[in-house]
Amino acid sequence: MKTFDQRTALEHAARKRIKDSHSLDGDADRLTHFYREWVSSYELDVGRDGYCGPTIVAELAGAVQMAYLARQRAAIAILDAGCGTGLVGVELERLGFRLIDGFDLSEEMAEQARQTGVYRHVRGHVDLNGLLSGYSSASYDVTVSCGVFTLGHVRPDRLRELARVTRPNGFIIASTRKSYAQTTCFEEEVRRLEESGLLVLTQRLKDGRYLAEEGAHYWVFKVRDKASAPTEERP
Repeated sequence: MKTFDQRTALEHAARKRIKDSHSLDGDADRLTHFYREWVSSYELDVGRDGYCGPTIVAELAGAVQMAYLARQRAAIAILDAGCGTGLVGVELERLGFRLIDGFDLSEEMAEQARQTGVYRHVRGHVDLNGLLSGYSSASYDVTVSCGVFTLGHVRPDRLRELARVTRPNGFIIASTRKSYAQTTCFEEEVRRLEESGLLVLTQRLKDGRYLAEEGAHYWVFKVRDKASAPTEERP
């Protein structure tokens, strides 16, 4: 049985690793190396810090299916973008979703996700800061992303690529740590995508729970059907 001092030391070490991951500037090589070293303790570390983001994102997917999508959950195709070790996928499967694909930059994290047995397909070595060349446009009913739009990881403009792989009238559900939302142009990117007619923001949960040390905002976007998107007025 660990003493109070031992538990405190473990919690401090876990928080340091989480904080260190935010200083990687979205560099694929640095991120790949960092997560290769972190994979063995990742779930313990985020668990020690009260990580509830995956549960919230999955529950939002469940609410979206109930409110907007006519098909049963087992028939809804979901992409878990930046799936890590599969924490979101496990929660989605618990709620009755069955057609779940995932990808992650880290092959080691992706392998952990495969081991959960809840995914249909999982790909490693997929960098969301680039183009998702292995994924066709309009492939998924729902795309979820938890812990990806965070400092040192993925740029706000990659939300557009998640929209590309999501079907018209499908949904994107994403978390943004508060510090990320405050220090990046994520909200400006959301406005640009709304103004262009690509996305509609249907729900925003502001200042929700995420980690013990910091909260997050949760976003639910609907991908517009091109036929209903506004067109430019011509002179």
